[in-house]
Amino acid sequence: MANYNTIAGKDTGRIIAISDGVFAVALTLLVLEIRVPVLNTIQTEGELMHTFWALKEKFLVYFLAFMTTGIFWLGHSSQYKHIEKSDRNLNWINLLFLLFVTMLPFTTAFLGDYTRFKFPVFVYWFNIFMLGAMLYVNWIYAKKKGLTVKETESSVDKPLKNRIIIAQSLYFIGALMCFISPLISIAFIILVQANYAFAYLNWFTKK
Repeated sequence: MANYNTIAGKDTGRIIAISDGVFAVALTLLVLEIRVPVLNTIQTEGELMHTFWALKEKFLVYFLAFMTTGIFWLGHSSQYKHIEKSDRNLNWINLLFLLFVTMLPFTTAFLGDYTRFKFPVFVYWFNIFMLGAMLYVNWIYAKKKGLTVKETESSVDKPLKNRIIIAQSLYFIGALMCFISPLISIAFIILVQANYAFAYLNWFTKK
C-alpha cells in the first residue's frame, strides 16, 4: 500500500490555482488601506484637496506594495513554467510562501501609517526577504527532487536564482537607507522594483 506522503500534493495545477487566488486577494486588499476622506469634516474645495494631498505617502506605499506583489507573482509563475511535477513538501513550501504574500497588506498598512519611522521599513523589508527566501527554496527543492522540466532546467536555473539573490541584496541596501531617511529608503526600493518590473536599465544596454 502506498504511503500518504508519497501520494499527496502531486498536482501542480492546485498550487498555481491557490497562488493566483491569494495574489489576487492581496492585490485587492492593498488599496483598501487608503481611506476616502470623511465628507462631514470637509467644507471647501481647498480642504478636500489638502486632505487628498495628505494621502500622498499612502499612495506611495500602495504603489510600492503593488509592485512588490506583482514582482513576486511573476517570479512564482516563471518558476512554474519550468516545474512540471510536485510533492507534499513542495506544496507546503508554497503555502509558507503564500503566508508571507498574505502579510503584505498588513506590512504595507503599517509602513503607510508610519512612514517617518525606521521600524516599519524593516518590518516591510523582512516581509520581502521571506518572500524571496521561500521562492528561492521553492526552486532549489523542485530542482533537487527532479520536479523540474529537464529540457529547460539548465538554461533557466541561473537566471531564476540570480534574480532573487541580486534583488534581495538591493532590498537590503534599501532597508539600510532608512537610517538616512525612511522616505529615501522607500524611494530606493521603489526604483529597484520599477527596474525589476519594467527592466528600464536594459534599455540602455541593448544594441
